[in-house]
Amino acid sequence: MSTSIYRTTAQVTFFSTVEKSLSFVYRIALSRMMGAEGLGIYQIALSIFSVLLTAASSGVPVTVSRLITKQNAMGNTAGKSAVVTAGIAGTLIFTVPAAALIFAGQKIFGLMFSDERCLEVFLIILPGLIITSVYSVMRGAFWGDRQFMPYSLIELAEDALMVVLGCALVAGASGAADGARRAAAAVFVSYVFSFAVSLFWYFKKGGRLVNPKSQLKPLLSSSLPITAMRTSASLLNSLAAVLMPYLLVKTCGLTDAEAVSLYGVAAGMAVPILFIPSSLIGSIAVVLAPELSENYYKNRADMLKADVEKSLKTAILIAFTLIPALFALGGAAGEILFSNELSGQIVENCCFMLLPMCLSMITGTVLNSMNREKQTLAYYFCGAAATLACMAALTPFIGVYAHAAGLAASFAITSALNMRLLKKLCPGIKIFGYAARGAAACAMSCAFGKLLAGILQERLPPFAGLVVCGAALAAFTAAAFLLFKTYSLSPAKNALLGTLGKRKAKRTA
Repeated sequence: MSTSIYRTTAQVTFFSTVEKSLSFVYRIALSRMMGAEGLGIYQIALSIFSVLLTAASSGVPVTVSRLITKQNAMGNTAGKSAVVTAGIAGTLIFTVPAAALIFAGQKIFGLMFSDERCLEVFLIILPGLIITSVYSVMRGAFWGDRQFMPYSLIELAEDALMVVLGCALVAGASGAADGARRAAAAVFVSYVFSFAVSLFWYFKKGGRLVNPKSQLKPLLSSSLPITAMRTSASLLNSLAAVLMPYLLVKTCGLTDAEAVSLYGVAAGMAVPILFIPSSLIGSIAVVLAPELSENYYKNRADMLKADVEKSLKTAILIAFTLIPALFALGGAAGEILFSNELSGQIVENCCFMLLPMCLSMITGTVLNSMNREKQTLAYYFCGAAATLACMAALTPFIGVYAHAAGLAASFAITSALNMRLLKKLCPGIKIFGYAARGAAACAMSCAFGKLLAGILQERLPPFAGLVVCGAALAAFTAAAFLLFKTYSLSPAKNALLGTLGKRKAKRTA
């Protein structure tokens, strides 16, 4: 990967981190202003909307990005416009009838909600299904043309507008239901904003809408498998939320309340911590996908192989860097963040799943960039079947840990299958030696972190111990990975020098 890719990845990661931090703070603010009842109404409506949005357009950005990269590689400007137009047409074909049918049959659709107030909130957001699906096409166009700064700024501005407007509106709410409706209105306004700004930028940069006939079929054939996979993931999460408490009641003798509480700890507290790498992998995927697609379509076998190897090594490095922190500090983090000891124990005991998780995520992105969406969909279903099987078979023996075991099994299977296919497409990929060195550095860091955490536990308050141990462990981990030559300071150094050089040139000019 070139220095510019490292710099762009850091840029996208920074904006993504700020955006997620805003969302986290906003969730806290809403919970205090609306209360648990209002937040529950809002969250239920938003979760149903999210499933519809996933089904409508979740595979579109990646596919649009890849097809635009293909047209760029061919030097076909008209083809790029046809891809964007096909993306818009494809999403509208689904979202407009879906929104119309739901609105017309809202009495029947409302049966999905146990509380009719949730339906009122859902209908406020419903028009956003159409405009947000169009924005997803624009997002893919930005990725394909490597316009990462406009994309990052629009995403951040959308979230900031929702937070500011939502807080202003909800602060004057007359009750829980009114607060939920006002929060939904802020969501819809933020969708309109990103839709309008993205279209403005697209046309300002010379984009056009043309006859989409030539690109509609390839776009649908590539995006539908990704959409099916992500929709299935949403449905699988919903199924797990029902199945896991049921199994805990039937096989472990717990009450309904105890089972739901345990599942809430595992899925609502521990899993979000374990999924921290997804943000980093997501940022890398956004930047990397166009580069991989371009090398693939231009038959640059050596460059493609090099990029694939570096992508895999980056995912391995992320996993092995975070595992020691979660292994040593997961318990303290669970108690401090959630005042729950079990959540921290689950993080500590299950943090080693980060390696197959990161490999599964990055290999999926790489294969989708190489037009292998159907294969990754099939592999996902193999992993999903393993998740359900582990939950059914292991719950009587390990209780709520069966949920994490199912996730780990799914990631292990999909990463193994993805790697097998990648080796066929890019013969000669070598990552075993790198992974072995990373595992050695990770093991040293885990041992150091666990020992230090035990020593500080007796001498410092929990939060102070977490900060001190975290800082010392970060320094030790960095030194260990540098010792085992798992990363180099050259890319960061070159990126910094390049940025300073550009600033100096501007000042001189």
